[in-house]
Amino acid sequence: MTDMQQLYLLVPLAPLAGAIIAGFFGKSIGRTGAHWVTILGVFVSLVASWFIYKDVEGGNPYNGTVYTWIASGGLSFEVGFLIDKLTVTMMLVVSFVSLMVHIYTIGYMAHDEDNWPADSLAGRNSYQRFFAYISLFTFSMLMLVMSNNFLQLFFGWEAVGLVSYLLIGFWSTRPTAIYANLKAFLVNRVGDFGFLLGIGLIAAYCGTLNYTEVFAMSQKLAGTSIELIPGLPWMLISVVCICLFIGAMGKSAQFPLHVWLPDSMEGPTPISALIHAATMVTAGIFMVSRMSPLFELSDAALSFVIVVGAITAFFMALIAIVQTDIKRVVAYSTLSQLGYMTTALGASAYSAAMFHLATHAFFKAVLFLGAGSVIIAMHHEQDMRRMGGLRKYMPITYFTVLIGALANAGFPPFAGFFSKDSIIEAVHLSTTSGAGFAYPLILAGVFVGGFYSFRLVFMAFHGKERFRDAAPHGHEAHAASHDDHGHHGPVEPHESPWVVTVPLILLAIPSVIAGWAMIGPALFGNYFGGAIYIAPEHPAIARMAADFHGALGMITHGLMTPPFWLALGGAATAWYLYIVRPDLPAVIKAKSGVLARILEKKYGFDEFNAWAFAGGARLLGRGLWKGGDQTLIDGLAVNGSAKMVGWVASIVRLFQSGYIYQYAFSMIIGVFVLLTLWMNRA
Repeated sequence: MTDMQQLYLLVPLAPLAGAIIAGFFGKSIGRTGAHWVTILGVFVSLVASWFIYKDVEGGNPYNGTVYTWIASGGLSFEVGFLIDKLTVTMMLVVSFVSLMVHIYTIGYMAHDEDNWPADSLAGRNSYQRFFAYISLFTFSMLMLVMSNNFLQLFFGWEAVGLVSYLLIGFWSTRPTAIYANLKAFLVNRVGDFGFLLGIGLIAAYCGTLNYTEVFAMSQKLAGTSIELIPGLPWMLISVVCICLFIGAMGKSAQFPLHVWLPDSMEGPTPISALIHAATMVTAGIFMVSRMSPLFELSDAALSFVIVVGAITAFFMALIAIVQTDIKRVVAYSTLSQLGYMTTALGASAYSAAMFHLATHAFFKAVLFLGAGSVIIAMHHEQDMRRMGGLRKYMPITYFTVLIGALANAGFPPFAGFFSKDSIIEAVHLSTTSGAGFAYPLILAGVFVGGFYSFRLVFMAFHGKERFRDAAPHGHEAHAASHDDHGHHGPVEPHESPWVVTVPLILLAIPSVIAGWAMIGPALFGNYFGGAIYIAPEHPAIARMAADFHGALGMITHGLMTPPFWLALGGAATAWYLYIVRPDLPAVIKAKSGVLARILEKKYGFDEFNAWAFAGGARLLGRGLWKGGDQTLIDGLAVNGSAKMVGWVASIVRLFQSGYIYQYAFSMIIGVFVLLTLWMNRA
């Protein structure tokens, strides 16, 4: 094994080692040992990823098998790495954001034992256990993005789902947290069922699970038809791609499998940043980009992707404007931004989707961690209606959250402007069926994005200090009205400790400069090389390249385009409603009537899922229990066979009386029956 191959192994194994040590030996090494060993593991992973990035940039990609697990019938199940520009980009983003989250967690979870009942065994080592979980999550995500085959991809895919279940329900004494992690787990199983079907079809028709070998056989898949319904043939490539994308719909929270993500805010804030900024929810975006040689051969799949993405981008943004929980505003913002990335995938603008994935990882992590900093300062209050005026108490948090909001809304020259505007332009130029439907939705979403981003800033940091008007009642702590020393009193917010503010600053920097640095090479400089394939009939990115004149030229041009003015209009509307006329939102809500209730009910998807999926599953379970278990198995097979044996025995018993004449009579009857049957046959 070469030195570089050993470095490849070090990237995922370093966080895994940290997770094992903190998880199994947390009591021995203590709280300090747990956070240092996991931070060191992720830091090693980040440094190794940087050296690997420089090696790949020097023209040394890698694709090889590390370990063969099973080989049967010509099909091999392997652990292997595909290291190219697409992979190393994800490695750097995941390891950097994870490192910031690990450092931030030291401050955020410092008093986590107060969140548990005094007699809770789980609360005694919760600090060490949380670090073990987030480090294990990092390992799982790195295994996913580094894989060179569908088996390892599926392993990482399911592993991040499992660890997210543990993290979302981390505060396991709270029924809301248990409901949220169960919901996330079950909704993702719906998507993963489709994902597994797609992988199964690839294995059945290609005889391999290796990416390179499958891509080489893509024309075979495109030329094969299957009949899911007799008499209705479908292109196999379309079925495969749609099945794979259904998996992405669950993991990347696309309509209608988006319902798990807002509820997952029940977990501690650091995992909101880790799961919903740079890692788990972007796995679907990465997977579709990796599968571009397959998706480019199916117009039906691309149309499905672009429509689903546009619906998610716009309609989830609308829900954010009525949320009052600061974390849920950011959560619905994440849903909307993931919708933009998905729309870009449908427009064959894979590089634009990955570009937005990277910039979004930075500014969304800032928003989540900034929200967590506010929650700490507000003694775990999350309702923005009980905030206001925090700017003078928390200048660092305010400044970094403002940068995140500007980037999220897409204002130049912040990172989100370059990536979001690129997506909008790519969809405008796209030849994919459904682009005409998607373009006005994502354009309207820019106004909504500007509105909800600055609604959060104005409600939390500007205006009247509403936290003095009412006792806090946040649900992230056992006693929200206690200050840091444990006694009761009015909320007196103050800036968070350095382990919270330093990660905010370090994430805010790329939220400003990443767009300038990446726009040219990422979109128009063939940065991803052969890792992404775009068919000639999908020329959106090529058309954009012809009009690109550098980052400064894009900013100048952007000031005259509809997205900028829509974002500015959204921000100005938020300023008027929450600073100039803070009495108006209540009036507008009252006059909106049913529209406001629809948004507050989140379009009724939670109720529908509870009725259709959860209720349907319970109905099916009762049917299998009553009809299958009790009636067929117990009633017919078990008890029925016993009754049959008893009935036969009762008949036979009549002839076992002990009288010789009855035995002789039975023998005569038997001989007569046998002779009759023999003569009839003769």
